[in-house]
Amino acid sequence: MKFIIPWMLVGALLAGGGYLFMTGRQKDADIERLKAGEQELTALRTENQELKKRPDFTEEVARLRKDNEDLLRLRNEVKQLRDQAKTLGTQLQTAQTQRDQIQAAAQAQQEQAQQAAAQADAARAQQAQKANSLAQFQQCASNLRLIESAKAQWAADPKKTGGPTPTIADLAPYLGNRFPVCPAGGAYQINLPGHTATCSIPGHKLE
Repeated sequence: MKFIIPWMLVGALLAGGGYLFMTGRQKDADIERLKAGEQELTALRTENQELKKRPDFTEEVARLRKDNEDLLRLRNEVKQLRDQAKTLGTQLQTAQTQRDQIQAAAQAQQEQAQQAAAQADAARAQQAQKANSLAQFQQCASNLRLIESAKAQWAADPKKTGGPTPTIADLAPYLGNRFPVCPAGGAYQINLPGHTATCSIPGHKLE
């Protein structure tokens, strides 16, 4: 036991020495890296100072600043153009909507005008038909009065010929040899004296 303890102490010392040695080497490596980093940083600072002293560096910085200003100005102009385009798009959409509404209103007015014109044409045609029918009725009534007048003259003429009912030939001399014709295409029935002459068209009669 007396021999083992010293050897154990020796082993512990050796292990501790090895650990300290390794730790020292690690610290030395870290110090070397820090020194290298400081040297590189110093070199970069020196290079930066030298670059700042160069005229072309100053010109390059000025150019970059101007380019940056131009870029900012262009971005602002692009933003303004986009805003204007958006506004114009909204105005265009509004104008298109208004145009569609105006076109719809114009089409509706045109349709109303066409309907009104058709109704007016129909009314004029109806009025013209009524006027034509009235004129035909009046002309037919005038013809029936002429026939009645001729019948009365024929009945009062002692030299009359024929049967009790006169014919067209019998009445022709009292009508200037022109027997009247119904303007509506009706046929006249002379009838006996004392019985009014009639027309085949409904409504055409002496009142």
